[in-house]
This record gives sequence, C-alpha cells and structure tokens, in this order.
Amino acid sequence: METYDTEEEQVEALRRWWDENGRSIILAVIVALSAGFGWQQWKGYDQQNSEGASDIYQAMLQSVNVERSSGEKNPVTTEMAVQLKSEYPGTTYAQFGALQLASAAVADNDLAEAEIQLRWVLSKADKGGDIAQVTELRLARVLAAAGKAEQALEILQGNSSGQYAASYAMARGDVLLEQGRTDEARDAYGDARAAAGMSGGQVSMATLDQKLQSLNPQPARTLEAGSDTEAPTTEIVEPVTEEEE
Repeated sequence: METYDTEEEQVEALRRWWDENGRSIILAVIVALSAGFGWQQWKGYDQQNSEGASDIYQAMLQSVNVERSSGEKNPVTTEMAVQLKSEYPGTTYAQFGALQLASAAVADNDLAEAEIQLRWVLSKADKGGDIAQVTELRLARVLAAAGKAEQALEILQGNSSGQYAASYAMARGDVLLEQGRTDEARDAYGDARAAAGMSGGQVSMATLDQKLQSLNPQPARTLEAGSDTEAPTTEIVEPVTEEEE
C-alpha cells in the first residue's frame, strides 16, 4: 500500500484514481471516506471517555483511602462510583465502581444491594477474567451470608484450576463449615492447600493451616490433678553383691 506525506499527495493520488476508474463508483469513495472519518472520531471519543473515567476512578480511590484512615464514610465516594456506572458503563472503571458500591453495601449489611452490584459486574466483565473471578468469590460470600448457601456453592464449584483455584476451594470450605458439613469442609480446605502449593499467592497458608487444624484437633495427653491414673514408674533394682549374700 502506498503512503503519502502531505495532503497534496493524497489529493493527487485520488485524482489519478478518478481518471483510471471513472465517476461511476463515486458513491463507494464517499462511503469509504465517511467510514474512515467516523472511525477517527470514534477513536477520539473512546480515548476521551477512558480518560474521563480514569480521572473519576482515581479520585474515588483517594476518597476511599481517606475513609479508611479517618474511619468515617464520605458520601462523595458513593457518588463517584455511581457516576462511573451511569456515565461510563462500558469501561472497566465502571466495574470497579460497582465493586466499591457492593463493598459499601456489605458494610451497611445490605446484602441484597451488594448482590445486585456484584451481579451487574459479572454481566459486564470478561468471563473467566480476573475481575469476574474476584467478583464471583465476593458474590459467593454475600450469598452465603444471606442464607443462600447452595447458590454460593454452585458458584464456587465452577473454578477448579488456575490462579484462583485455592481461593475458590477455601471459600467453599468456609461455606460448608458454616453449614455444619465438617467432613466436606475439611476436604475443601485440603484442596485449597494443594492448589496453593502449586500456584500460591492467593490465600494465606497460615490461615488455611489454622482452619485445617481446627478440624483435625490432636489434644495433648495430660494427667489431671487428683486423677486415679498415675504415670507408670520404673523400679530401679540394684545388683546384689557376693558380700550381701
């Protein structure tokens, strides 16, 4: 494909093309030029759109940090998260905004609202991507807290490999343990430990070991004071000498 350095060269090339191909296909030229112009406009709009969403997202993060340091909620954080969703719904920043709204809802014990926000993220995020998997983990815990354990387990059964496998298995163990299904919970924690040993980084091994230990107690054998059972003793018998005989 030829390239041209100036607009004059482009015009001259079009003139030559016109002479060679005639006026009969002028419509095709107009359509092509319009499409090219439209694409350039769209790219410019898309860039501006992403920059605007990024600015709001960064401001939201700063507001979240202020909330954490002060211990007080700031309504501006929620406003910016809602703005990301309403004005930039097709961006990843909007998904982060919804995750923030879900987190705030959990803090307010509004599990129904948290579920709505998390399911919205799942409807937008790439299936199997990092955001989708993190959102599924959060949604499973929200559902379990809301008394929808079977729905939570159904979500957590969907990921048995990859870098989040240990997190899914550990969350599954937590839900099962809450349901009193200790044997299944022990198996799930075991799966989590095995997965963490292979991928690592997604769960705390110390916390996981504590959970396993709580389901596999091995109390030390001690003697209670006043017990009738006494520790066995060994009687030392000194050898008899010939003089004693």
